[in-house]
Amino acid sequence: MPNNGKAVKRELDDEVRESVKDLLSNEDACDDSFKKSPLTVVDGHEGKERDVEEGSDSEEERPAWNSKLQYILAQVGFSVGLGNVWRFPYLCQKNGGGAYLVPYLILLVLIGIPLFFLELAAGQRIRRGSIGVWNYISPRLGGIGFASCVVCFFVALYYNVIIAWSLFYFSQSFQHPLPWHECPLVNNKTLTFVEPECEKSSATTYYWYRVALDISDSISHSGGLNWRMTLCLLAAWTMVCLAMIKGIQSSGKVMYFSSLFPYVVLICFLVRALLLTGSIDGIRHMFTPKLEIMLEPKVWREAATQVFFALGLGFGGVIAFSSYNKRDNNCHFDAVLVSFINFITSVLATLVVFAVLGFKANIMNEKCVELNAKKIHGYLGKEISYELIPKHIDFSHVTQEDYLQMTDIIRKVQEGNYTELGLEPCRIEDELNKAVQGTGLAFIAFTEAMTHFPASPFWSVMFFLMLVNLGLGSMFGTIEGIITPIVDTFKVRKEFLTVGCCLLAFSIGLIFVQRSGNYFVSMFDDYSATLPLLIVVILENVAVAWVYGIDKFFDDLKDMLGFSPFRFYYYMWKYITPLVLMVLLATSFIQLGMTPPSYSAWNEDLAQEENLRYPDWGLAMCITLVVVAILPVPVVFCLRYFNLLDGSGGGLSAVSYKKGRMIKEDASPEDDDDASLIHGKSPSEAPSPMPPGKSIYRKRSGAGEPDSAPNGRYGIGYLMADAPDTPDMPDTPESDL
Repeated sequence: MPNNGKAVKRELDDEVRESVKDLLSNEDACDDSFKKSPLTVVDGHEGKERDVEEGSDSEEERPAWNSKLQYILAQVGFSVGLGNVWRFPYLCQKNGGGAYLVPYLILLVLIGIPLFFLELAAGQRIRRGSIGVWNYISPRLGGIGFASCVVCFFVALYYNVIIAWSLFYFSQSFQHPLPWHECPLVNNKTLTFVEPECEKSSATTYYWYRVALDISDSISHSGGLNWRMTLCLLAAWTMVCLAMIKGIQSSGKVMYFSSLFPYVVLICFLVRALLLTGSIDGIRHMFTPKLEIMLEPKVWREAATQVFFALGLGFGGVIAFSSYNKRDNNCHFDAVLVSFINFITSVLATLVVFAVLGFKANIMNEKCVELNAKKIHGYLGKEISYELIPKHIDFSHVTQEDYLQMTDIIRKVQEGNYTELGLEPCRIEDELNKAVQGTGLAFIAFTEAMTHFPASPFWSVMFFLMLVNLGLGSMFGTIEGIITPIVDTFKVRKEFLTVGCCLLAFSIGLIFVQRSGNYFVSMFDDYSATLPLLIVVILENVAVAWVYGIDKFFDDLKDMLGFSPFRFYYYMWKYITPLVLMVLLATSFIQLGMTPPSYSAWNEDLAQEENLRYPDWGLAMCITLVVVAILPVPVVFCLRYFNLLDGSGGGLSAVSYKKGRMIKEDASPEDDDDASLIHGKSPSEAPSPMPPGKSIYRKRSGAGEPDSAPNGRYGIGYLMADAPDTPDMPDTPESDL
């Protein structure tokens, strides 16, 4: 740094838009005196000074979280969603009970935490959304960020429909008895009878399919809009828009409620459920391990998929949230903390679900015993002899033990004719083994159990309010994964973009509130996210570990965190995690090949679901969802590879910094994919975007005259210029990031 009093002015890039405060947060650590001195803008005509670090009219400051707690709650709210409540318990029930927790924890350590840490670190270091981050790491892989935005948009379209469903049930819960408490009656001119469709299924099943969804019999029959669900969808998008319109300044405050309230409800539900008859049976069933199931590859694949989606990897929301952090934030601690909060939440939700299902299983078992005891009583003296019934059994009140004793005796005596009697076994274990997931768990099984709760409307209100909050927390992260990269890249007003995005999403989302809308939700859930997100995350891992370079990335982490991460992550990122992800991708393709695309349709005559194949246009739509989500990756790669995309106009891939100079790289194909984020080739000068007579400089501590300094666009490295009159000063090593 020059010691004379001469101010050296340097022209700036004509596309400088980032705040100087942002740049200063990423200074090189070698010049303490430089770091402590104020940065000032001098107006040469008026002789005025103002501190840009305090903010200026011409510079836009990047927002930041108000507190670390707000940031952690945002990440928890994004990662903890509806899948923790209705997907994890189903997988736990289906794949060996407590034994399922073992592969889940192993894969959480091998896949979840390393990839979550990688996204947190990349977003925090580069301080951009997903588009800016991956374009900066490797211009040819810049399409990864665009693919993340497309997937986020697809997911937001149908995810908010689930929030709309929850809002509908929430609005209907302020009644006693609950409207799905019993089957409706049909009044004919001569008689009154129970609705046949409801009698064949159940009151809650009928209410879900016939009242809430008013569902059609196939995806090919639209049936028109369901006006009640349309209003609920409009309300859901309005809530998301209002919460997100100011970015993290507005959504961050909402997180205090939307992230914490579900835990209050889950704990209240757990305490209440444990006091119900049969809840212990459900929890015992959950924690009874079936170790032989752990040897099946399918269990590990489903555990890996759940880990993958539970943390929100590949969506861009994790990167967007972390980009508003301070540069020296300990993101490794955040990754471990949020990952295990997510796991603990899944276990807590599973306890609640199994306790409630245990209570429901006992209720259903009592009904089964009562119904079949009446059958036995009707057979007495005909198909069944009175002598087969133990003397102590009272048919006015038959317990499960009494029923099992009777059926054992009858089965032994009438071995050949027993099946003709149509007597069911009525075992609690059979009821608990009926695996339900997704909407079936939340809107059918859980609602049925709550009808038997004392003060059932209160618990119904709490449950669906919890679902709304869980959904909103995930929606905030999903929308942030769309808004932040676009704002960072194209510099549009966040308020206008948020409103426009929500209006567009609501308009497209009308296909989900048709009478056939539930089938489209299933289609988008199955095909718009799974494969595209897997491919996106694999490319993210490869871009950092193999294109940019794992050694350079470790050096950047050490510079940012102040300590070097465990060597464990080195081998995970470079070898283990990409390999596991490739195996998961291959098995997903194999599964798709073995099971042709189909969906569950409601058969009104049979009053049950049946699997139907998608029509030809439905298959084309499934393929289109996958192709459109991944298409940005090869498109951007080809544009960069053939030099069709001009990267020299101040773009992310063109501007780099070196100690003492601002450097623009030649837009040659061989340099386009240089792995270094900041790697200069030759010095260059650029015209200043500021009015004549103004310059940015920094006062040196203890010096009477200012020294000049260059400015950069993206706030990754703000480095002091070597003055021309100090040729003997050695050049400082380049910054990798």
